[in-house]
Amino acid sequence: MAVANEKQGCLSVIFPFLKRSQKTSKELPYRLRDDFLSPAEFSFYKVLSSLVGSQLTIQSKVRLADVFFVARPNENMAYFSKIAQKHLDFLVCDSVTMKPLFGVELDDSSHKRNDRQERDEFIESVCKVAGLPLLRLAAQREYNSREIAAQIAPFVSEKVSVSVSSQPEVSKQVNSVPLCPKCSIPMVLRTVSQGEHKGKQFYGCQNYPRCREMKPITA
Repeated sequence: MAVANEKQGCLSVIFPFLKRSQKTSKELPYRLRDDFLSPAEFSFYKVLSSLVGSQLTIQSKVRLADVFFVARPNENMAYFSKIAQKHLDFLVCDSVTMKPLFGVELDDSSHKRNDRQERDEFIESVCKVAGLPLLRLAAQREYNSREIAAQIAPFVSEKVSVSVSSQPEVSKQVNSVPLCPKCSIPMVLRTVSQGEHKGKQFYGCQNYPRCREMKPITA
């Protein structure tokens, strides 16, 4: 037994990863989330992306501590913890410089709670004192691209051509995309590849084949 232990000890010196693997043999309990963006967040993201294209970069679920810093950190250590666990739903940045231009918060029914209202007031105060415009919108399943374009126009630079009048086709296309009745997310345009209906288009769920909901295209 002593000889076996001695050999095992020698091997762990030569191959230290053997010793580490014994300590971490238990499988880590992490799994990939399927709902990184809620249906309302994903719907808004699609509309906003169609409006700004590659001119702006849209970041989602951004931690406040990664956007703002604490002035005189040694004197204000407690203020860092206040922003370390909070985030913005969306942060829109200049694609060239990645400088933050404005933030977006989507408010669902949970924002009516007292604790959520205190959180919202704090985030608004942080954005205001740091000079970052913040746009608050009610969470919805569908968003009107014309209304969104008008609301973000004051926050973007003159180089970014986000215009209500210049987006009629995009607006029409985004607003006409139906939501999957089962998954409550925007469906995607698909084309029948074989059979008697080959070449015809229809809307199908993004979660296919897990979800096989379909909708015909109406004139």
